[in-house]
Amino acid sequence: MSEYGQVPEQIGVEALNVYCGVARIPVPVLFEGRGLDPARLDNLMMSQRSIGLPCEDPVTNAVNAARPIVEALTAEERASIELLVTSTESGVDLSKSVASYVHEHLGLGPRCRVLEVKQACYGATGVLQLAAGYLAGAVSPGARALVVATDVALVDARTEYAEPATGHGAAAVLLGDRPRVLTLDLGAFGLHSYETMDSARPTPQFDIADTDRSLFAYLDCFSRSFADYAERVADVDFVTTFDQLALHTPFAGLVRAAHRKMLREHAGRALDAEAVEADFQRRVAPSLTYPRLVGNLCSGSVYLALASLVEHADLTEPARVGLYSYGSGCASEFFSGTVDAGSRAALAPLGIGARLAARGELTFEEYAQLLKENLRVLVPEAHREIDVARYDEYLDRVPDRPPMLVLTGIENFHRRYTWR
Repeated sequence: MSEYGQVPEQIGVEALNVYCGVARIPVPVLFEGRGLDPARLDNLMMSQRSIGLPCEDPVTNAVNAARPIVEALTAEERASIELLVTSTESGVDLSKSVASYVHEHLGLGPRCRVLEVKQACYGATGVLQLAAGYLAGAVSPGARALVVATDVALVDARTEYAEPATGHGAAAVLLGDRPRVLTLDLGAFGLHSYETMDSARPTPQFDIADTDRSLFAYLDCFSRSFADYAERVADVDFVTTFDQLALHTPFAGLVRAAHRKMLREHAGRALDAEAVEADFQRRVAPSLTYPRLVGNLCSGSVYLALASLVEHADLTEPARVGLYSYGSGCASEFFSGTVDAGSRAALAPLGIGARLAARGELTFEEYAQLLKENLRVLVPEAHREIDVARYDEYLDRVPDRPPMLVLTGIENFHRRYTWR
């Protein structure tokens, strides 16, 4: 533990885990079931999509993502978590935070700041940076922060091509002064934010999106947030400074387009189409392996991409990662950090890839049957009972799964959970 007032030498991600449910549907199956144009599959670049069950909600997703991280800590390390923040656009109450439930079911101590933030798919990154500054300032030496990005999907046939791209789950990020996964480049960041109505969730049952506006905002904010980064950090080159890139991934095809646009802006005619593709495969494709199997995790998306990068990139040498976070509405940030072979060793015990492979596969008919109940998950109700046993057939499809927190009902607006 650091001495009082002693500034830590480094701050970053000590542990990272994602929970992406126990069920999935192949994206081509969803396309066929909805009668969507199969020619657009290649542009989407998605192969599977995680599907939530009616006994899952933002609380269960967050707890199931963070629990393996918390359980791996010593009692002293667990007590050092002084800040717990959930980032979500799937809040369950206009006052009480999702984090209050998460704090309870993770068994964290009472000496902890507990709160929730919201800024579409950017929220978790904003909190991560604020928490990193707090920890780097040694205001509370040896403290840690746990940031959990958690969301559920409220998409159906009304959302057309957004339906196959929208994921389900949570990403948990533990920050501290012993970063085993990602060491942050403190002070190296770029920002770009403004108000726009490209996406919103005006009711607890429905998302709306201006798709074209959102895509252009994502691309524009990437360029402008990186430009701000380059003004703050000396001698930065988009092509040569970053060994790997991890971007917010609404769908993998958008990330490919964003990479191509940035190379045109920063490499000009120096790179032909073959060189652009080679750069994409080397610096970007490793980060897309998991997102292509899950879908958009909202503010957890960039951290799912980071986990994918760590487990699939060539990290025989330390590598600098450029990360881009975008949230509709909108806010964006480009920041950076370093990873190495130790990062992969830190993620290995969590078995993220194996858990994604173990999800049970749904038919389109099964998926459609779950949708009606899934769309109720955020609706405020005084009383509700959920017969979890109805979903045992889906839960039991996952071999050797660990206990998971599930929603059992609501009593006087108070959500109730149990381990299953």
